[in-house]
Amino acid sequence: MMFTRRKKQHKDTLISPEEILLDASNLPSFGPNTLEGKLNKPIGPKSLQPLILLILLTGIVLFARTGQLMVLGSEQYKSLSEDNRLGHSVLFAERGIIYDRNGIELAWNIPHLIDGKFEEYDERSYATTTGLGHILGYVRMPARDSSGVLFREGIEGVSGAELVFDEILRGKSGTKIVETDARMDVVSEGLLEKPVSGEALHLTIDLRLQEALNRFIGELAEQVPFRGGAGVIMDIETGEILAMTSYPEYSSSALISGDTEKIASYNSDPRTPYLNRTLAGQYTPGSIVKPYMASAALNEGIVKPETSFVSTGSLRLANPYTPGQYAVFTDWKAHGVVDLRRALAVSSNVYFYYIGGGFGKQEGLGISRIEKYMRMFGFGSPTGIVLEGERSGTIPSPKWKEETFPTDPTWRIGDTYNTSIGQYGFQVTPIQAVRAIAAVANGGNLLTPRIETQYTPYTSKKIDIPEEYFRIVRAGMRDGVLEGTAKGLDVSYTTIAGKTGTAEVGTSKDHVHSWVTGFFPYENPKYAFTVLMEYGPRKNVLGGVYVMRNFLDWLHVNAPEYLEN
Repeated sequence: MMFTRRKKQHKDTLISPEEILLDASNLPSFGPNTLEGKLNKPIGPKSLQPLILLILLTGIVLFARTGQLMVLGSEQYKSLSEDNRLGHSVLFAERGIIYDRNGIELAWNIPHLIDGKFEEYDERSYATTTGLGHILGYVRMPARDSSGVLFREGIEGVSGAELVFDEILRGKSGTKIVETDARMDVVSEGLLEKPVSGEALHLTIDLRLQEALNRFIGELAEQVPFRGGAGVIMDIETGEILAMTSYPEYSSSALISGDTEKIASYNSDPRTPYLNRTLAGQYTPGSIVKPYMASAALNEGIVKPETSFVSTGSLRLANPYTPGQYAVFTDWKAHGVVDLRRALAVSSNVYFYYIGGGFGKQEGLGISRIEKYMRMFGFGSPTGIVLEGERSGTIPSPKWKEETFPTDPTWRIGDTYNTSIGQYGFQVTPIQAVRAIAAVANGGNLLTPRIETQYTPYTSKKIDIPEEYFRIVRAGMRDGVLEGTAKGLDVSYTTIAGKTGTAEVGTSKDHVHSWVTGFFPYENPKYAFTVLMEYGPRKNVLGGVYVMRNFLDWLHVNAPEYLEN
């Protein structure tokens, strides 16, 4: 029993470590609330289970995302990766060459050199021959920004044939793949899409005729001076334009190269070199409307070929409201007794006052029928030529007067008289004039003018006037060359029929537009012509006839095939 008691007593007397270390010096700082004085237990296996579960879930998510990128999105990211080192570059198509009717190049391509290096695209180059600016037009070249990146990736037609036939001329650009390394050096190139060159364009223009007509117009314009001029030569059977020029003009090469000095001179020139006078210039026609007035009067039975009137130099119309007062409508001279052919030959104003507005017992066409027939010959509307910017012109009428002069809208007989001789508010374009006279020459076939034939179909419409009446008008125009106002065109090497016009312009009537229009050869007409000299001094005696005579003489020597019967 003693042994057992002693053993228990020994167990109760064991001293803990804290009792050994605890003494008077550290007792005051002892803090049981900060776990001091307590024994720490080892972490058990259950405590690690949340951490293990978190790591396991994270691994599953990462594995799934990796699988998605590798399997489901592999093609997308492969493409993105490839694009980081592969780029697409434009392969410029060669623009189609423009030729004249004889195969002479008018517009072509040359290597484009910038800072001693050849560009990826060619530069457009133009013939230096004068007279081509408005027909050919010009293009806008590709352009780069300050960092060298192309922001305009194609050659674009801006005006003229370059604009109208741009889709045909431009072709289709191709594409190549360019592989670069990290330094952006080209590693390799590969063709993705081959470029397709533009098609060639063959114009109906004869470069020789174009240059000569422009030169003669320009020389007279500078000599007199006239403000400018225009001329057109047209095939009366096909509508093909052999020459169509406007003076002054712009240089296609200057505009494409950005010649600042020339462009500044164009912008400041009061003669408006950007204006294509053949299509967009609207001018008072004067007496060149008389062949159409004569055709209308014959067709309406107003007169017969032998019907005659006396021209004493003016027509005096009594004022119905004030006895003894007259409105006087002048002729340019007293012609005496004239029939229709003679009236055309000498350009008698009085005769056309009679048939236009009537006088005494003589019936006139009246303004409604005048407008009707002028529209039949194509005036007052575009001709349909493919070039841009064509204007319609104006045929005076009561409606037009109401809109133009609202403070004095009443249409008077004097307005009809003045319209009958191509004055008052009458406005026509040279292309309209040559088209109309071609219809007289070919027996009433009103053609659509064409500057090329492959893409522009032949179109025309018939004017409902018998051929016999056109024959009478043509004879009057031939008389005009033999003994009338167009006598300057009486040459020995061919037969010309012509009609002149001197249209007064300006409030003081001290300036005129000088016209001549006609066709040749007379017996078997092939070509129609119109020349306009714009706004020259009234006292000058040289004008459209002078230009056309010089042109015919040149034609006789340099291109006689056009004068053959």
